[in-house]
Amino acid sequence: MIGPTNETIQLVVRFRIGGSLRFLSHAETLRVFQRACVRAGFPIRYTEGFNPHARLSLPLPRPVGVESEDELLSVRVLGEPDTSRIKAELAAQLPEGCDLLSASITKPGASYQPRSATYVLPVRPERLDETLGATVGQLMARESLVFQRKMDDNGLRVKTVDVRGFLRSIEFDDRSIIVECAIGPAGSIRVDEILELLGLNESKLSGPVRRMKVQWQSH
Repeated sequence: MIGPTNETIQLVVRFRIGGSLRFLSHAETLRVFQRACVRAGFPIRYTEGFNPHARLSLPLPRPVGVESEDELLSVRVLGEPDTSRIKAELAAQLPEGCDLLSASITKPGASYQPRSATYVLPVRPERLDETLGATVGQLMARESLVFQRKMDDNGLRVKTVDVRGFLRSIEFDDRSIIVECAIGPAGSIRVDEILELLGLNESKLSGPVRRMKVQWQSH
């Protein structure tokens, strides 16, 4: 447990998440780390005001059901700037399926923006055929790929989005499709949209989709 101190430090935690934890929502993932920090003895800083919130953030929300090899969490705590101790004590409080990769201290107020991510779609062998290859070629040759996104649970509000600019590349290996996506202020392409473009669904996949190789820019 970290001893008492008035020093505020901003931690950047990199972690992977998989197994049954891939079904956690964005808010539930934040709660996992909030509770782990409390159990590890890291006093989390809260916002001021009538309804204070813990100062944790996950800059790149993870789609429910998707595993990830490269997640980033930013959290402000009161504590001693000993990263090796922080990493050990926080890792010990995380549930199975959530593995801490690194913990570092950054300058107060630093923010992290994702710029790209790679998704690996494990496809059943019989689906990795010439038809799928032709589909990929046709998609990459298109100048636009437009989706009508639902903006509420009732589907009453929709937004027209051209996702073609977010698709950097689509490649194959002998077991998977690897999709590199750009991420910017306008957002990115969604996993369900990638699957729809490729004509894939859960029955055609051999396992969960994984997010890898996220490129981050700090400010």
